Order: sequence, then C-alpha cells, then structure tokens
Amino acid sequence: MSRLLRPALLVTAVLALLGFGITPAGAATSITVATAIGRQDGSTASVTGYVVGQPTATSTVVRSNFPNDYALALADSASQTSTSSMLYVQIPTAFRASYGLQSNPSLLGKQITVTGTLAAYFSHPGLKNATAVTGGGGTDPGPDPGDYYAGAEGKTGSALKSALHTIISSQTKLTYDQVWDALKVTDQDPNNSSNVIEIYSGRSISKTLNGGDADDWNREHVWAKSHGDFGTATGPGTDVHHLRPEDVTVNSARGNLDFDNGGTSVAQCSGCTADSDSFAPRAAVRGDVARMIFYMAVRYEGDDGFANLELNDSVSNGTAPYIGKVSVLKAWAAADPPDAFEKNRNEVIYSQFQHNRNPFIDHPEWVASIWP
Repeated sequence: MSRLLRPALLVTAVLALLGFGITPAGAATSITVATAIGRQDGSTASVTGYVVGQPTATSTVVRSNFPNDYALALADSASQTSTSSMLYVQIPTAFRASYGLQSNPSLLGKQITVTGTLAAYFSHPGLKNATAVTGGGGTDPGPDPGDYYAGAEGKTGSALKSALHTIISSQTKLTYDQVWDALKVTDQDPNNSSNVIEIYSGRSISKTLNGGDADDWNREHVWAKSHGDFGTATGPGTDVHHLRPEDVTVNSARGNLDFDNGGTSVAQCSGCTADSDSFAPRAAVRGDVARMIFYMAVRYEGDDGFANLELNDSVSNGTAPYIGKVSVLKAWAAADPPDAFEKNRNEVIYSQFQHNRNPFIDHPEWVASIWP
C-alpha cells in the first residue's frame, strides 16, 4: 500500500488534476525580450526590457506623438530601432495611467518588467493580458548618473533642448594641446592599448604617431571648425565630444564638407564617400558622427562668446554656423545606434576629462523630440 501524500503534495496533486499549473519557485525570474519573442506559446512570463516606443501596426513603432495609452514596445536595448527585435505589449486599463506612453512619454528609454501572456499582438510577437507592471526608473545605456538629466525630465522639443544645453554646459574645458592626451584615452583601441582608432577610416594606429605628416593621425573636428569660425579656441574648438583621431590625408579630404549620402570613394578610408559639397563616413560610425553633431548644436547656443551652432538640411553652408543635412544625420543615428565603444567614450569624457556627457548617446530617443 502506498504511503499517504503529505498535505502540500496533496494540494499540488488536486490542483494539477483540476488543470491549474503550479508555479515553481524560480518562475518569478524575468526573461529577456529576445527570449519572449521566441516563446510565443501562450504561457505566462515576466519580461524585462526597455520601452522603445508604441506599436501602431505590425511593423510600425512610433517614438513620439503617441496616439493613446493602449500599447508599448519593449526591447533589450533602449537604442533598438528594428521592430523584429521588439516585443509588443498590450496595456490593460488598470495600468494605462502609469504606463501608457501618451500619459507618460518620459517612460521612453526606461526599463520595466511586465507579467502577462506571451501571445501575438498586432500580428507581431507580443505580451497580452498583463497582470503586473513594475519599474520605470532604470535607463540604458550603461553609466548615466541618476540625477544628471533631472533638469530635462518630462520635457520635449525646444524646452528639452534648452534644459540639456544648461546641463551639458557645465564642463571642464581643455586646451588644444590637452586634446592630444585626451584622445589617446577616449579613443584607445580596446584590442591594443598602444593604439587609437581613427574615426572615419577605422584604422588602428599607434598613439605616438600623432602629428601633421602623411599617415600620421591628427585632431579631426567633426563639426568643422570653419562652420562657426571657432578655430581651435578653448571651447567648441577643443571639445573632445566632437574631436576624434583621424588620418591626416582623410582629414584633409573631409575638409569642412557637410554630411550627406553619395559621392565617390575616399582614398585610405574604406566605406567613405565624398563629392564637391558633402562627405559620408563608413557605415559603422555614421550614427556616432550624427550624435556628435547633435551634441554640438545643443551645447553651443551663442551664449558664451561663440556662434550659435545649428543644424539645417543644406550641404552649402560654407563658413556659416550650420551643418547639414539634418534629415540624413537623423537617419544615420537611427540606423547606427550607440555601441560599446561610443558609450565607453562618453563615460571616459565625463569621468576623466570634461565632466559633461553627450545626451544623445545616453538617450537616443531625444533626437526625434528636438528635431522631429
């Protein structure tokens, strides 16, 4: 005769017979968005991810002008732009006031955990019938001091730009000679500590080969210094958020050209193109270039003795304090989100040199808010 079941086991057996699943102790552990996308089996799960927008169709996620509070999209990175890497989350009535994006646009880029049913939504991998939503305080990517952007919280458009200008204008300024030493740290090759990586060419070159001779590397002003006539003056001329190592010849080929697609190949710069009025770097750093330009347009507003730097959609800016094309730069930023090298560079500048940050690396979603 079999041994009598202990009370706990008896309850388990009865619930199982009645069709109720028993949640094991480890089931409370959340899963990633990627795991949730691959597990569309109607099971219940807690999914942790970053809010990247609101789905409005199978392959459409908006990042501003949210139509309602009914849904949001999660991803494993706040900078994710591919809808194939997003989980569409249905927001029940009980959670809309706190987690709907129309009511809470500042959730964009924040990390949350949602518990619900893994089932298609908008004919796309999704999570429905949420029973719990938590979080909203964490941001991606990486080191972003919790109160650094406090003054920008809840702001959009011109108000956001003004708040960010105030925040990032508090910085330690370097001399042009100090830039040499800074770049040897900020742009160090992660695979060879004796080298730096050239921004446009991608070449790894010895830190000691800085200078003005052919095949040396020098200090490239990504926002061309003639666009605003600030030269190498302490301030915009020495701001390492837009100063990068580059081959002397390639630096000369770029000159003071605006940024745009098209043109012919540039010598010693695989993947770069240029024509009479524009330049395009290799695809892997086009987003980096765009975010440096966005930083400069917010940091320098004409209130510190230098020109008010602004973006436009032209490639004929000459020596005016403008750079374009803004439409192309926005597309580059979306196609090439911040990577580990760019995030680390931002942190090194903040912690070791200028003590200010590029907000568009920390919060890529702010690009569309300021330049819709």
